[in-house]
Amino acid sequence: MTDTHDYLERRWWALALLCMTQFMVVLDASIVNIALPTIGKEVGISQENLSWVVNAYVLTFGGFLLLGGRMADLLGRRLIFMVGLVIVAVASLFAGFAPSEGALIAARAAQGLGAAIIAPSALSIVTTIFRDGSERNKALGAWGAVAGSGGAAGVLLGGVLTDGLGWEWVLWVNVPVALLVLALTPGLIPESRSESQTRTFDLAGAVTVTAGLSLLVYAIVDAESAGWGSAKTIGLLAAAVALLGIFTVIELRSEAPLVPFSIFRKRTLTGANAVGLMVGGSLFAMFFFITLYMQQVLGYSPIKAGLSYLPLSLAIIASAAWASQLVTRIGFKPVLVAGLALVAGGLVWFSAISVDGGFVTDILGPSLLAAVGLGFAFVTTTIAAVSGIDDTEQGLASGLINTSQQVGGALGLAILATVANSRTDDVLAAAGGNPSALPNALVEGFQAAFLGAALIAVIGLVLTLVLIRSSDSRAHVELSKKEGAAVAGV
Repeated sequence: MTDTHDYLERRWWALALLCMTQFMVVLDASIVNIALPTIGKEVGISQENLSWVVNAYVLTFGGFLLLGGRMADLLGRRLIFMVGLVIVAVASLFAGFAPSEGALIAARAAQGLGAAIIAPSALSIVTTIFRDGSERNKALGAWGAVAGSGGAAGVLLGGVLTDGLGWEWVLWVNVPVALLVLALTPGLIPESRSESQTRTFDLAGAVTVTAGLSLLVYAIVDAESAGWGSAKTIGLLAAAVALLGIFTVIELRSEAPLVPFSIFRKRTLTGANAVGLMVGGSLFAMFFFITLYMQQVLGYSPIKAGLSYLPLSLAIIASAAWASQLVTRIGFKPVLVAGLALVAGGLVWFSAISVDGGFVTDILGPSLLAAVGLGFAFVTTTIAAVSGIDDTEQGLASGLINTSQQVGGALGLAILATVANSRTDDVLAAAGGNPSALPNALVEGFQAAFLGAALIAVIGLVLTLVLIRSSDSRAHVELSKKEGAAVAGV
C-alpha cells in the first residue's frame, strides 16, 4: 500500500495531474463557443436557444461549486474528485451523441455539475498536499497558469477540433483525459478529509445554497435576453436572494453548518473573494469581446482567432509563474494591486480598437499587458483566499473562491454585454439602421464594454487596498522565509 511519505514524494506529479484536470474544466467553458454555429445547424438548435449550450454548463458549474467544495471536506477530497471525473466523462460522451437540443443542453448541464465537484476538490487537494508558504505558492502559480490560459486555449482547440474532426470532438476530448486521470489518481493522490468535524451533512443548507446560487447565475445569464428591468429578471433575482437569505438563517442555527460563517471573520479571505468577483468579471468579458471583435469585425476564421490568443496564453503562463515567486518575496497584496492595475490598463488600451484595425496594431499590445495582469491577479487571489486556512476547511475555501470567480464572470459578462448591445443599437439607430454602419456600431459597443471591464478591475484594486490585510500579506512572506530556511537546513 502507498504510504503518506510516498505520496509526498510524488506530490509534484500529483500537481501535474490536478492541473491537467483543471485545464479540462476551464476548457469546457470556452471550447464549444467556436463550434456553436456548427452545433446549431447539425443538432437543429434555434439561434435564441444556442447560447444555452454554454449557459447550461455555467449554470450548474456556478451553482454547485460551494456544495462540491464542502462535500470534498466532509466525504473525502480524492473520492469526490474521482466522482466528478466520472460524471464529466459520462456527460461528455452522451453530449457528443446527443440527438436533440434538449439532450445536448442536459448533458452540458451534467458536465457543469461534474466540473463543480472537480474544481474545488482538486484545489483543496493542492492546498493540503503543499504546505502554506513558498512551496504552495509555486504549486498555485502552476494552477493559476493553467486556469488563466485555459479559456484562451479552448478557443484554439475548439476551432481545430471542429474544423478537423467535427463538433462532437469538442465534447469527446474530455473522455480520454478523465479516464487517464481516474486511472492515475489512486497512486498519486492521498485521501484526506476533515476528521475533526461531525459527519452530519447539512442537507437543508446544501439545497438552499445550491438552489439560490443556481437561480442567481440563471437570472444573470438570462438577463441579456429578458432585460435587466424585466419582471422575469427581477423576480428571479428576488427568489435567489430569498433562498440565500434562508440559507443564512439555516447556517446560523445549524450545529454542523455546510458553511461555518466563522470563516468570514478572516478579513483577507473575505477580501480575496470580493476581489475574485472582479477578476472573474474582467477575465470573462475580455475573452468574450476580443473573440467577437476578431470574428465579427476583422473577419478572422475560428482557427485564426484561436491562434491569435497564443501570445496572451503564453504571457499568462509566464506571469503566473513569476507571480508565485513575487508573492514569496513581497507578499500577495502588492502583487495583486500591480496585477489589477495592469489588467485595467490593458482593458483601457483595448477600448481604442478600430474598424480597420489589425492583430499587431489593436490586439497584441493590450493582450500582453492584460495577460500579465491576469496572471498576477489570478494566482494571488487564490493564494490569499486559502492562506492561513485550516486543512479542515480547505475544500470550503476552495469552493468559495471558485464560486466568486464564476459568479463574477457571469455577472460581469451579462452587464457588459448589455452595455455593448445598448451602445451598438444607439449607433445603428443614429445611422438610420444602415447595414454599412454595423461594423462601426459593433466596435463602439465593444469599446464601451472594455471600458466597463476596466472599471471592474479598478474596483477590484480598491477592494484589495481596503479589504486585504497588509499584515496577513507580510505574515505570508515570513512563513515562506521560515519554510525556506527549514528546507535549507538553517
